[in-house]
Amino acid sequence: MDDAAAPGPAGVRPRWRLRRRPAPAWLGAGLYRPLAGDDDRARFWVRHVHTGVLLSEIAGLACLLYTATTPTPGHRHPVLLALAGAVVVGTPLLLLLPLDRIVRDLRGPLLFYGWAVATTAIVSTASAFDGGAASPLPVLFFLVLVFMAVAFPPAGVVLTGGLMTTAYVALVGGPLDPQALLVTTVLGTTTLICTITSANQWAAHDRQVLLLRTQEALATTDPLTGVPNRRVFLDRVGRAVGLAGRGERAVVCIVDLDGFKAVNDLRGHAAGDAVLRAVAAALGRVVRETDTVARLGGDEFAVLAGSVLPADDAALADRLRAAVAEVGAGCDVTASVGCALVHPGDDVAGVLHRADAAMYRAKAAGGDRVADLAG
Repeated sequence: MDDAAAPGPAGVRPRWRLRRRPAPAWLGAGLYRPLAGDDDRARFWVRHVHTGVLLSEIAGLACLLYTATTPTPGHRHPVLLALAGAVVVGTPLLLLLPLDRIVRDLRGPLLFYGWAVATTAIVSTASAFDGGAASPLPVLFFLVLVFMAVAFPPAGVVLTGGLMTTAYVALVGGPLDPQALLVTTVLGTTTLICTITSANQWAAHDRQVLLLRTQEALATTDPLTGVPNRRVFLDRVGRAVGLAGRGERAVVCIVDLDGFKAVNDLRGHAAGDAVLRAVAAALGRVVRETDTVARLGGDEFAVLAGSVLPADDAALADRLRAAVAEVGAGCDVTASVGCALVHPGDDVAGVLHRADAAMYRAKAAGGDRVADLAG
């Protein structure tokens, strides 16, 4: 029996509850994907809105001119004048919206969908008062569809084109004559072409985003271990030096592997790479999420961690040493760890030099140990 219909205590049956079904995956991915994820993309969409406002102004003024110059009195219906005037006056109000923020979340696609639906309703209403399918105003459907194809993902283009085609068929109000059939066919074909264009445009955008993210990852991540590289670590140490001037304590630990060369010589570089990956993962498990584990190069790692008391520094250094000893037990790999406190006014090279000096003292003492902290 369905739990929603099961009897409650004392045989009292609860009210039926409607189960909320999750939206299909294609609906979210195909209709409501955010438009902009960075400043450049946001500026593109803001310009696109400005272009749409300009096109709407031109179309509205053209309709006013058409209505005013058409000799047949019936074409000068007040509704046509009111709708065209509303477009000319109202569309620029979109520029008052916080467009830079809207295009960065799901309000962006909703803005364009609402714009398309409103335009379809206006064109359909104006056409109905201008002779229905015989009016030239439905040609604006093509302009709107082509413009919106840039903003909509393919599924949105299909739905928008379907809405406009349905609106035109409703204007015909009966069996399609050859002229109406031609317009309907061309409108459907335009929808197909715009859908393909939209798919290509979004695919190109996705490839560009993937390329940029890959380039960023290559520039900031060690490709072997997946941890931040030397460049990122130095940048973060530089920020820690600045924060030290405001009283925030931080420590840098250099972790240099003992016995790693023998692994490469005796077991091969593949085994050495596996050790480096295991060490990076082990170091990451014994630090906090706010700390940084980086590979400086070769068999040398570094950790930047926030600290409160000197005892925290010693405990961190010993955790790092023990973590390496655990994963390296099968191949006799250990670690020499040296630490240096970050002082206000330090330079990055000076901090690393002190940590290196401490690490070499640990290595000179036999390895698998932590040297006295270099402050």
